[in-house]
Amino acid sequence: MNPVNMNTAWPVTLVSKGVTLRPLSNGDASAWREVRQRNAEWLKRWDATAPPGADNRPRTFGSMIRTLRRAARAGTQLPFAVEVDGVFVGQISVNNIVRGSAQFASIGYWIDERFANRGITTRGVALAIDYCFNVAGLHRIEIAIRPENSASLRVVDKLGVEFIGMAPRYLHIDGEWRDHLLFGVTREEVPGGLLGRLDSQQSQK
Repeated sequence: MNPVNMNTAWPVTLVSKGVTLRPLSNGDASAWREVRQRNAEWLKRWDATAPPGADNRPRTFGSMIRTLRRAARAGTQLPFAVEVDGVFVGQISVNNIVRGSAQFASIGYWIDERFANRGITTRGVALAIDYCFNVAGLHRIEIAIRPENSASLRVVDKLGVEFIGMAPRYLHIDGEWRDHLLFGVTREEVPGGLLGRLDSQQSQK
């Protein structure tokens, strides 16, 4: 696939072995609320929070979707819902897309605890990164992970995304500025794609 402008490459639906990424939409409101409420304690340690002095007004789901759609149209974000066999199970977001000489973005994600440890997030992240490299024309993707988040660390380990450094007090999470480990991958490192790498590893087990 030839790289194209992000604005012409969205919206898109990506599918691999039962895992689907598609644009988050207003129709996800009920499922999103149910999953978030049921997983409140599970997600609390990893959810971004508003630092002191920032706007901390509660947002409706509709306003969140409108904000995400504007960002997607502007080419600065790709807000994916994650589905497994038609069931909403979480989100993967390509954030902070920078063009020009950088061609860079970061990726964040969360998943319903009931679907954790099944390789769903790993496959979803691989789908998103391959799309960023092969269609959106990005060159580099980074993933920031708290050192205590063993589940997320397994994702980058399975995908072979390399550790590139420590970022002290990187993001405001669960009420405090938290240190994060940074992992990164460039297009040249995965000429066959991360899905190809993942499937090859799994076929050898």
